[in-house]
Amino acid sequence: MTDATPASAPGAGSSADGGPAKDKREHWSGQTAFILAAIGSAVGLGNIWRFPGEAYDHGGGAFMIPYLVALVTAGIPILLLEHGIGHRFRGSAPLSFRRISHRAEGVGWWHVAICFVIGLYYTAIIAWALSYFVFSFDLSYADDPAGFFQGDFLQVAEPGFSLDFVPGVLIPLAAIWVVTIVVLWLGVANGVERLNVVGIPLLVVTFTVLVVRALFLEGAADGLDALFTPDFAALSDPDVWVAAYGQIFFSLSLAYGVMITYASYRRRRSNVTSPGLVVAFGNSSFELLAGIGVFATIGFLASQQGVAVDDLEGLTGITLSFVTFPTVIAQMPGGELFGALFFGSLVVAGLTSLVSVLQTVSSALQDKFGWSPRRGALTVGIPSALISIVGFGTTTGLYLLDVMDQWSNQLGIVAGAILMIGAALWVARRGPELSRHLSAVSTFAVGRTWRIVINLVAVLLLYMFVDKFVTLLTDGYGGLPTWYLAAFGWGTLGFIAVVALAMPAFRWAKDHGEFHPWPSRAQLDLPPEPWQAADAVGGRGTTREGGAA
Repeated sequence: MTDATPASAPGAGSSADGGPAKDKREHWSGQTAFILAAIGSAVGLGNIWRFPGEAYDHGGGAFMIPYLVALVTAGIPILLLEHGIGHRFRGSAPLSFRRISHRAEGVGWWHVAICFVIGLYYTAIIAWALSYFVFSFDLSYADDPAGFFQGDFLQVAEPGFSLDFVPGVLIPLAAIWVVTIVVLWLGVANGVERLNVVGIPLLVVTFTVLVVRALFLEGAADGLDALFTPDFAALSDPDVWVAAYGQIFFSLSLAYGVMITYASYRRRRSNVTSPGLVVAFGNSSFELLAGIGVFATIGFLASQQGVAVDDLEGLTGITLSFVTFPTVIAQMPGGELFGALFFGSLVVAGLTSLVSVLQTVSSALQDKFGWSPRRGALTVGIPSALISIVGFGTTTGLYLLDVMDQWSNQLGIVAGAILMIGAALWVARRGPELSRHLSAVSTFAVGRTWRIVINLVAVLLLYMFVDKFVTLLTDGYGGLPTWYLAAFGWGTLGFIAVVALAMPAFRWAKDHGEFHPWPSRAQLDLPPEPWQAADAVGGRGTTREGGAA
């Protein structure tokens, strides 16, 4: 932590000894715990199966150029924005936005609704990985990986909605939900923090062992050549740049409300920006490690089949993890151990990310209705588990997962980012306050350039949203029936919007009292809010929770 904080003066946000007022919110035990938790949220399934495919499809080694540009110009600035909002306004996403402006509370609930939706289907993928971890010990999937995944394991039926449950999916799905609810029930320090303190080092060690083993496979060099050989002509394609920004945005867990929530659990005297840089570069480092491991392994598969890496299919997403990799594992020496390491890594990476999105939901309901962490965990976890099991434990779960993921990720998250920037910087005009807050409590300062970059990113995000919205509306998705996409695709987006509009209408059961941001506006050399000046003239001189009216 840094001591480079302004000396407190008597007044808003200070205690008798000149320090920040006592904070009753749950806290991480320290900076390292926060960094591990934030990395645990950012490092998830997308790092392992999305980044390698995106790089391969968009210029190979040349993709690293727009990727790094996107990291510096979008990933880090937006990450610091979320850390600043959570740390200064000391609440879950809805409470933090309410303190920014009463009119902005719905933005926080938009983020919460996205997390709720993602939690439903993300659990299913972790459950699949858990099953495949067990299957790896006898290579149950070896004979026909594609047929095993969709036939023997998922028992995929025709698109629609079915209550025909698949025991092999339902049981591990229920087990993952039990573990998740227990972690949330234990609270931030005893549950979420301990999971990440153990899980992230374990994940890094396990995946590093996997990568080292992959590098010694026959054909590994061909795979790495396919990944890193640059196609600089791709840099002139706008879609490559959009893909790079999309990858950075999704892999850092931005616009979920997760980073706002996690930052709110930091103590007031905390270095905010430097840990943010550690999280951003730590996430990207793991993505690069995943790319090396995945393509070294794919190079081996191409070598065994006597084809070029370019001729292989299924190099990203669910197909990569549950069809392509099992095909490799079945053919390589020591495949049982390699498979266990790979799918074990998926379980750990997925679980730390899952807990982060559900903690975001639980934290919001705790703030709104005055619940304890245990009640929040049970109230969020049990209904979510039931919905998840009914939706994804059946023969039609694969279709539902694919559609909900497409609409919540490609539209919901991007819209949430635009709303966040609009509410904080355009409507409430909190940009100078947030930049000065980050600079005051941290060793790495941000300023006007940071705010300009965020505004430019918002323009790009708006383009991405409109382009994807029109594409899904006109072309559909995956050849699925129109009624199905309307019900479960557009219906998902509609659910998120309804939550964002409806939840602010409920009263806050818990009196959060007068909220005093620290450092105060005076300490940051900012003029008081207009309503603060009016209160001072009237002799009251107090601040009110909610920020700008």
